[in-house]
Amino acid sequence: MDFDFSDDQVALREAVQKWVEKAYDFERRKTIVAAGGFDRKAYGELAELGLTGLYVSEDDGGMGMGPVEGMVVMEALGGGIVLEPLVQALITGAVFGGYATSDIKADWSPRIAAGDAMVVLAYQERKARYRLSVCEMRATATGSAWLLTGAKNLVPVADQADAYMVPAVADGRLALFLVERNTKGVSVTAHPTQDGGRAGNLLLDNAAATLITRDGEAALEHAVDVGIAATCAEAVGVMDKTLAVTVEYMNTRKQFGVAIASFQALRHRVADMKMQLELARSMSYYASLKLNAPAAERRAAMARAKVQLGQSMRFVGQQAVQLHGGIGVTDEYIVSHYFKKLTQLEMTFGDTLHHLGEVSARMQDTAGVFA
Repeated sequence: MDFDFSDDQVALREAVQKWVEKAYDFERRKTIVAAGGFDRKAYGELAELGLTGLYVSEDDGGMGMGPVEGMVVMEALGGGIVLEPLVQALITGAVFGGYATSDIKADWSPRIAAGDAMVVLAYQERKARYRLSVCEMRATATGSAWLLTGAKNLVPVADQADAYMVPAVADGRLALFLVERNTKGVSVTAHPTQDGGRAGNLLLDNAAATLITRDGEAALEHAVDVGIAATCAEAVGVMDKTLAVTVEYMNTRKQFGVAIASFQALRHRVADMKMQLELARSMSYYASLKLNAPAAERRAAMARAKVQLGQSMRFVGQQAVQLHGGIGVTDEYIVSHYFKKLTQLEMTFGDTLHHLGEVSARMQDTAGVFA
């Protein structure tokens, strides 16, 4: 089996890495954080690279690429701890392509691919605790229209998005709807996130909505799984840079007249960080390769990957801070921002404990990654 990346995939990764290095350095990121945690111009630059249309079909103006391309892009963006939520464009592209009506795709997909419209997934509720089956949002049919009432929390860039994909209970079952931000009855309260980004709470009060699909359970599971795979890849990029910055610091920081990188105990800790990084990388590949698998197999794979990534993120982040000492927790030094990003990613789309429960619940007569 050939695990090498194709020439096109390598070129894509290099293009994104070049943009991160030249156009999204730490100083620009700090400026974006100070301005509220989201920059429409930076998001537009991602669109110019074609990244917002990565999962949008070519017929709808996108690039029509797949999970491996998504993985290499998110890994490269993770290296720059990019705040703009490209993962939401990947989720929307996948869901619209697989579940939306032709009218919705014709109206929204070209704009999403061009970066002119940003649609984000609004699915979390306070009582859910990552469980997708828990939903208090209600949809009521009024003739040919739908009205949604309820609240969603931690919606990415909620006050900047143009529309939301919202799961709601309709006629006793979960369905997925599209709600535009400027619709009457939509209220958003924005707040900063731990990594310097932006999110918000979404309150709908008889807000008009368009039905995306009545098969809301399958669509929501697919959306979250796309998000998990992208998050895993992004985390690998963050950990890769975290390790590199830590090694560089240890080679320059001197104690007792020698670089601390020469201390055997510290070298062992760096070796453990590298091992956790490579375990995470392997499981990120596994998650991406399973995105197109049947639903049950895909869901189990995402839970397994998220467990390993969660453990690796926590270990790499904490070790990096300890190996840096006091400077590792200051806002002026980049490793503290890597640590905050890893902490937040560990809880995104379900934390480690939640997914450990998912792995356990999906165990059959045999267990293991390849069972």
